Amino acid sequence: MRVLAAMSGGVDSAVAAARALEAGHDVVGVHLALSRAGGTLRTGSRGCCTIEDAMDARRVADRLGIPFYVWDFSERFREDVIDDFVAEYRAGRTPNPCMRCNERIKFAALLERALELGFDAVCTGHYATLREGPRGLELHRSSEEAKDQSYVLGVLTAEQLAHTLFPLGETPSKDIVRAEAERRGFSVASKPDSYDICFIPDGDTRGYLAEKVGAEPGEIVDRSGEVVGSHEGAHAFTVGQRRGLKIGVPAPDGKPRFVLEVRPVDNTVVVGPKEALAVSEIAGSRWTWAGAEPDDQATPFACDVQIRAHADPVPAVARIDGGELVIVPDEPLTGVATGQTAVVYIGTRVLGQCTIDRTASAAPVEA
Repeated sequence: MRVLAAMSGGVDSAVAAARALEAGHDVVGVHLALSRAGGTLRTGSRGCCTIEDAMDARRVADRLGIPFYVWDFSERFREDVIDDFVAEYRAGRTPNPCMRCNERIKFAALLERALELGFDAVCTGHYATLREGPRGLELHRSSEEAKDQSYVLGVLTAEQLAHTLFPLGETPSKDIVRAEAERRGFSVASKPDSYDICFIPDGDTRGYLAEKVGAEPGEIVDRSGEVVGSHEGAHAFTVGQRRGLKIGVPAPDGKPRFVLEVRPVDNTVVVGPKEALAVSEIAGSRWTWAGAEPDDQATPFACDVQIRAHADPVPAVARIDGGELVIVPDEPLTGVATGQTAVVYIGTRVLGQCTIDRTASAAPVEA
């Protein structure tokens, strides 16, 4: 097979490319340039897709003896990931830019170009597995639960899965991957993992949003509408947040308050007790299935739901109702914000996902 290896400059994608080559595939490496800022440099272990990362990826490709290219996807990345991120925060939602990047860049724009150029598949260093099921290819969790990345791949469609390789999926430990990179003589063997948001390499998300969205002072209110404090910009708050609240009026019971809602229209942050964060239902109108769809989507079916990349899956019941994927957890979820992604599993298999548009409170509590 002709395989295009997406090489981020990290150890995972390096070993994935090496394994694809070792498996007998005709491999070409490509690094995605996602920023046109000439001075974009890596800060510690923050960020990815920087100048240093491109150089690291090229060194690995040279060692493997495979062709290597850098493709400029910066315009598409700005429109589909960065602009979306800012717009979501401006609307009071909490987006996941890694999800959008996988959906619209790595497994849409990149795969589309790869297929146009005659490649059969795209290879990445994600920790997830592909298995042949009774109704076609299925996406499953990695064998290494701590490193499992199936959540951020929940946006992939059946067509995309058919042209994707995950060579690291069955690897039981990241330490094994690093040891393999060391044996292969890769300079990235001990390179730290990237984290946080790649286009905010200094990690100052609040400062970034203040610049992009604007920071206007506003009120913090309880659920009855009483003003209990003030803020310097609603964009800096997310549902479930406790720290950093400037509340001058203590709660009647003396317990801490948490952010329950962000209202960008009137620049207001709503706070209340922890119990009010409990959510009994989530729903989204933007959903996709990763592989074969459920036979009867309108009939409730048992599943697990995961609302963050490193959250524990929670037993639930899901169905398609009124143009939404509606998910009812067996036990209330806590700290769910609109804009987050809910990924639905059946066992280890990723069934699909939706962007959360609305939530229903489990037990309204008076402020």
